[in-house]
Amino acid sequence: MVTERGLQVLRAIVQDYVETHEPVGSKRIVDRHSFGVSAATIRNDMALLEDEELIAAPHTSSGRVPTDKGYRVFVNHLAQLRPLSGAQRSAIESFLTDPVDLDDLMARTVRVLTQLTGQVALAQYPSFARAHLTHIELVCLAPNRLLVVLVTDAGGVSQRIAVLPVDVDDADVAVLRARLSALLIGRTVRDATDRVQTIGQGTETSTVEQALRHLAGIIGEELAEFRQERLVMAGAATLARREQDFRGSIHPLLEAIEEQVTLLRLMSEMVTDEHGLAASIGSENEAFGLPEASIVTSNYLAPGGTARVGVMGPTRMDYPSNLAAARAVARYLSRLLDEDEASR
Repeated sequence: MVTERGLQVLRAIVQDYVETHEPVGSKRIVDRHSFGVSAATIRNDMALLEDEELIAAPHTSSGRVPTDKGYRVFVNHLAQLRPLSGAQRSAIESFLTDPVDLDDLMARTVRVLTQLTGQVALAQYPSFARAHLTHIELVCLAPNRLLVVLVTDAGGVSQRIAVLPVDVDDADVAVLRARLSALLIGRTVRDATDRVQTIGQGTETSTVEQALRHLAGIIGEELAEFRQERLVMAGAATLARREQDFRGSIHPLLEAIEEQVTLLRLMSEMVTDEHGLAASIGSENEAFGLPEASIVTSNYLAPGGTARVGVMGPTRMDYPSNLAAARAVARYLSRLLDEDEASR
């Protein structure tokens, strides 16, 4: 069991090591932190922390550095997150205000988060599987060519050009639009996917029916895209600047950034606290091939449910500041999406 003062010593070691990247000794703790006890007492506390495998000595007769387990205990016992400055909050607001569309908003989200933290920023797109289709538009570009537009209440927009097997006129397009709207508008993406499959099972050979079956196939493909999980990232170059913080290669992190599937699975499995915050630290990510990385996230609210925004970097990171930045960005993102939903 770690005593309350032991936790305070651990906190001091984590904070100093993150700041200096140098092993922390008892004299430094006494000099920089107001414990009101001798260096010998601090050394005893550090010995107990080492017995608990919360800190370790990287070299003989050196100071101590936190272990992955030590970072976990530190994060679990955070009394409070480090508040963002007024300038940081203003940066978030100015960066995220008046996006062009959802893609623009998500791109801005990760750019501002990587600027605030100096880490790789990650943001899950809202889930569109539970979103509802609110609009279907067909625009005739040529007798056999239509622009198909799908819109959801979660901000998802799809545009696709369909080359039909038959020529259609304006009256046919109106019928097609009405048929598809009656079948799909107001349905969830998941339900619409099932419904659109029934159209493709018809055998009628009229111009409208042939066109409808072809459009059903295309709409089904677009709805499948809506249901796929997506991740947007920024700041991969920060890994190169922090390469000394990794004992091994940064290539597993770069591969995870490129593949995305691993990061999406990892983020979806992270357990949040009562504030919607989560951290997965070092060896806890062994199963995902990222044992030297830490990820911290915050939930944000979207019309389709909750998703996560956060940062990834080495285990030697400023957890209080990074969690605070992720939470602040997530809250602003939730507010923007709520306002957008209310205006629809």
